Amino acid sequence: MAALDYIVSLVSDIFMPTIGGHMAQVVEGHRRALKFTAPIEETGRKIVRLLRQRGRFLVLHLRYEDMLAFTGCTEGCSKEEINKLTQMRYSHPHWKHMGINLKKSRRSGLCPLTPEETALVLQAFIQIYIAAGEIYGDKRRMSRLEAAYPNLVKKETILEASDLKAFENHSNQMAALDFIVAVESDIFLATYGGNMAKVVKGHRRYLGFKTTILPNTRLLVGMIDQ
Repeated sequence: MAALDYIVSLVSDIFMPTIGGHMAQVVEGHRRALKFTAPIEETGRKIVRLLRQRGRFLVLHLRYEDMLAFTGCTEGCSKEEINKLTQMRYSHPHWKHMGINLKKSRRSGLCPLTPEETALVLQAFIQIYIAAGEIYGDKRRMSRLEAAYPNLVKKETILEASDLKAFENHSNQMAALDFIVAVESDIFLATYGGNMAKVVKGHRRYLGFKTTILPNTRLLVGMIDQ
């Protein structure tokens, strides 16, 4: 079953208490029917085990390249990167943010935190698992974060290449692995309040008290830009 279908079932979990009667039974039936495939579940649990062997860990959801294109938030990007992101945005007709005021968006807290800004937030934390694919401008943008936190890991670094081979070219399945690890983490931190972050936050709350951090980007950006 696709990762997205399973996430829909988690949303149903979160809102189950507000649904009554026959509809509640229908939703519960769907919830039980939708789940990750065995390979995804096993690989996700393997990542969690390997992380646990090294101690407590924080999952950092870096929603970056696609959200930069969608929102037009190009703070710190080179001219070449800005041009590529603009082309990406205009290539999607349903992305209507064609005219964007970057400064206004940042001040309103509508931009995801950059890797450099995230480093400032994470200084007191522990082993950090990056829940994301390739980061836009990876080596350049991640250098400050990696310098401050040498104990950064991703599924690609903690697993053997053979462990991920079955999931290559399947972005939903790769995201499902990150989802499993994010739900099980000691701390979950998202740099942007998108769908993934909201569902992880809701499911962690449903399971009981788990520390989840969604930074106030409006406040942080105001402090950083001073």
